[in-house]
Amino acid sequence: MKKYFAFLLTFLVLGTGATWAQSGIIRGKVFNKLNNESVPFANVVIQGTTTGASTDLDGKYEIKNLQPGLYNLEVSYIGYETQVLFEIEVTNARPAIADFALNESATKLDEVQVTADPFRKTEESPVSLRSIGANEIRRNPGGNRDISRVIRSLPGVASTPSFRNDIIIRGGAPSENRYFLDGIEVPNINHFQTQGSSGGPVGLINVDFIKEVNFYSGAFPAARGNALSSVFDFVQKDGRDDKLTFNGIVGASDLGMTLEGPVGDNATFIFSVRRSYLQFLFKALGLPFLPIYNDYQFKYKVKLDDKNQLSIISLGALDNFELNLDANETEEQRYILNFLPVTEQWNYTIGAKYERFRDKGFSTLVLSRNMLNNTITKYANNDDSDPDNLLQDYLSQEIENKLRWEEYIEQNGFKISFGAGFEQAKYNVDLTQQVIVPNQSPLLLDFTSDLQFYKWAVFGTLSRSFWADRLSLSLGMRADANSYGTQMKNLLDQFSPRFSASYAFAPQWSLNFNAGQYYQLPSYPALGYRDASGTLVNQDKLKYLRSRHLVAGVERSLNTNTRITVEGFYKWYDQYPLSVEKGISLANLGADFGVIGNEELVSTSEGRSYGMEFLAQQKLSRGFYGIVAYTLVRSEFTDALGNYAPSSWDYRHLISLTGGKKFKKDWEIGMRWLFSGGAPFTPYNVDETVRMENWDISGAPVVNYQLLNSQRIQPYHQLDFRVDKKLFFDRWSLNLYFDVQNAYGYTFEQQDNIDVVRDANGMPVEDPNRPGYYQPKFLKNTAGITQPTLGIIVEL
Repeated sequence: MKKYFAFLLTFLVLGTGATWAQSGIIRGKVFNKLNNESVPFANVVIQGTTTGASTDLDGKYEIKNLQPGLYNLEVSYIGYETQVLFEIEVTNARPAIADFALNESATKLDEVQVTADPFRKTEESPVSLRSIGANEIRRNPGGNRDISRVIRSLPGVASTPSFRNDIIIRGGAPSENRYFLDGIEVPNINHFQTQGSSGGPVGLINVDFIKEVNFYSGAFPAARGNALSSVFDFVQKDGRDDKLTFNGIVGASDLGMTLEGPVGDNATFIFSVRRSYLQFLFKALGLPFLPIYNDYQFKYKVKLDDKNQLSIISLGALDNFELNLDANETEEQRYILNFLPVTEQWNYTIGAKYERFRDKGFSTLVLSRNMLNNTITKYANNDDSDPDNLLQDYLSQEIENKLRWEEYIEQNGFKISFGAGFEQAKYNVDLTQQVIVPNQSPLLLDFTSDLQFYKWAVFGTLSRSFWADRLSLSLGMRADANSYGTQMKNLLDQFSPRFSASYAFAPQWSLNFNAGQYYQLPSYPALGYRDASGTLVNQDKLKYLRSRHLVAGVERSLNTNTRITVEGFYKWYDQYPLSVEKGISLANLGADFGVIGNEELVSTSEGRSYGMEFLAQQKLSRGFYGIVAYTLVRSEFTDALGNYAPSSWDYRHLISLTGGKKFKKDWEIGMRWLFSGGAPFTPYNVDETVRMENWDISGAPVVNYQLLNSQRIQPYHQLDFRVDKKLFFDRWSLNLYFDVQNAYGYTFEQQDNIDVVRDANGMPVEDPNRPGYYQPKFLKNTAGITQPTLGIIVEL
């Protein structure tokens, strides 16, 4: 640890040597969100002070002579809801850009007397909606600028100790989440995803693009379909319109750069690329696998005129998961090398969003395409010189071409939105794999599949506030269908009504409620699975997954930047895919690396997830921010006999304590403590694992589904902390940070791994007392390591 303390001392030396002038600037524009028209003479002030400015006739403002640091900015004007933007970072190197899109106030005001609510809540989603700002993501202790890790600070989100970023919301699977980037759907936000389940160990989205993230764990907007557990709306910032700027970062696992600036008079761009160096660290540590990833992100926006604008975005990744065959000295290393495959993935999303504004509303047209290419290979003894050693050869592609149209209107106090979507989906796979079947000889899967079908949807919402905005009501609907099979063609079979209400029964108190029904399409590997004759096995067996939500809660706003909420939730699942071979729900299979759903399935499993959440949150105020979150959750699904068993996401108790403090001279310290109840697991079948014909194929334990999720690992907890030091110079700025995950090095034992006894040449030894079986050897399986990170961010 000596080098880390030396790094902290460097902080001190640099901190005493840096000097700067008080010449920071915040500038931006205030405009009407409904019609995109400028709002002149609006008051823009730094929260808690009288320092500020008024907008000119074009809605523009500028606040000068600011000391570098973070500021909360508040804007108000007669007839509009007051709005706060949090943690705007001011430097001497470049003006900070802060644009405000204001909502018209439903209550006509004779004078400015409005209290800003920094916590987003809409008529359609008065519950289960949290918003996270870009700087909250950047400085989150243990988050490493990764939204998938940062949201673990919020209620309802499970914290997993594994080497993955699986997003588990209110007892639902990672595959039940949907992600939208500026309204354009992005199928996955992590590198090294599990096809059919999402997840992955490293985040894909660059936080330097993000303005805010709206996270829905319930009460989903009708325009956002195909989700059962959560919806993420990532709002990207526009590129700078004044000059070209550069950000460079050396982070926890990668190197990155971001460029942004103007393109002519009416267009801007922002572009980034990242390259991992995690593989070098893993190799130095002697780990048997080497994750290598690259990604890019891009946004171009042009204002065609005052009423028309076009945005083009793209996001993509190239991931290679290689084996480090030199790391084979220990039993644990050899065990991992024996079963891990070599994986290569690439994916991209590209889309265009056109917006046309009117006096009382706007139209949106979105056209996009996304593609995933996934290759997995595995050879016996990792010897690819002999084709006969091939155990798995998998190549799959998923392609989606999407068109969505939306209308939004505000008229006579009503808010009306409606629209439709159409999509072409393609899936192909070429698979050769030997599959372990308990109590049987291994099964050889050898098939190709080429599938194309179409999806369509309609949706709409009607909202209205009453009694001087004390009561708000929202009624919505959505219907989805597709051409895949007879079970999914009728829109009325996937009709999704939802209703929300919020009532402010006292000053700063409100009761909130939502009930809704939601549908999600099964994974493409499940839809495209064929038998030896080429028949689509699941075509007339699978239906849309369905979940009915009921959420109710109470909310108290203590002051401008603080709130407390308590919510109870219940989710009823049915039509969930169940494995015919294993007799269990896919909700009990977990989400490890590989492919999920590539087998015969029926839509007969049912489930339930229920619990309560507590949240106390303070946005940055007087140099302090904090979150206290607790979730009690139960998650269970039925097997083939209709018996309930804990799902793989049944963590029971989730606790997150997060807080931070800004000090003088631009120092900041943050800490986060996470607790997660022990996840259930299914014991291994030792005899089936060491049966020679099984072990020679899989080299990994075979689970005993007769004891489905009958045991639990130990509860997991960890402490993360982070120290930041920012240095501001005349033409550039520097952010140095020291971040530690699992600072006190908590470790816990998981289910023992099963290997086999080997001879001096590393070959498995047959059990002399049981012909046809190897001798088992049990290896301790512990999790939890301390992960320190030294980070450098340069802004020019």
